[in-house]
Amino acid sequence: MEFIMFPIIFVGLIVLLSSFFTVKQQTVVVVERFGKFLSLRNSGLHLKIPVVDRIAGRVNLRIQQLDVIIETKTKDNVFVKMKVSVQFKVLQEKAYEAFYKLEYPHDQITSYVFDVVRAEVPKLKLDDVFERKDDIAVAVKRELNEAMTTYGYDIINTLITDIDPDIQVKNAMNRINAADREKTAAEYEAEAGRIRIVAKAKAEAESKRLQGQGIADQRREIARGLVESVDVLNKVGINSQEAS
Repeated sequence: MEFIMFPIIFVGLIVLLSSFFTVKQQTVVVVERFGKFLSLRNSGLHLKIPVVDRIAGRVNLRIQQLDVIIETKTKDNVFVKMKVSVQFKVLQEKAYEAFYKLEYPHDQITSYVFDVVRAEVPKLKLDDVFERKDDIAVAVKRELNEAMTTYGYDIINTLITDIDPDIQVKNAMNRINAADREKTAAEYEAEAGRIRIVAKAKAEAESKRLQGQGIADQRREIARGLVESVDVLNKVGINSQEAS
């Protein structure tokens, strides 16, 4: 009798323990009864009827990030690869919609990102794509929010984290930038040379002015000395003609 009771007790214990389950923080568990939705369970310890009830799945409520790589063409026929990072989460009050209405959320988000980026980028030239990447990100976020809210998803943010043109285009851009820098350096060098020439000319002019002023002062002093000498001779009875 005891031999028979032991397996029964063991099985009963297993069934009892399987009735309890825990839900982690920032997670929602979907419970079904005979394949039909029963309830959503939030974090904590919960009880379900063994065999009758089952855990159909778990919905993550934490913020997630999906990186989408897109290759598209700009208005000036330049192919670029863009990396769009989408940060999203499931709304707790819409966990039912997120679990049952959308089977592959990442694929759905990727499709919308492709659609928006390939609609916006061909309107812009390559330089404008770099300058207006935030506008493109806003357009992606707006489109995603309109589409994904129905399925219980909230788009937190969209970021264009990388714009990578074709290698030949990047090389050409580098050459253009190098040429612009050389041109700017040449302009600065020419301006410095002009300043040096002007400064040198001003210095020479000032030197000659001071030299002329020195000669004039010297002659003035000589003339003053002669006048004083004549005055002295006149005082002793020698006239100017005799002095000359």
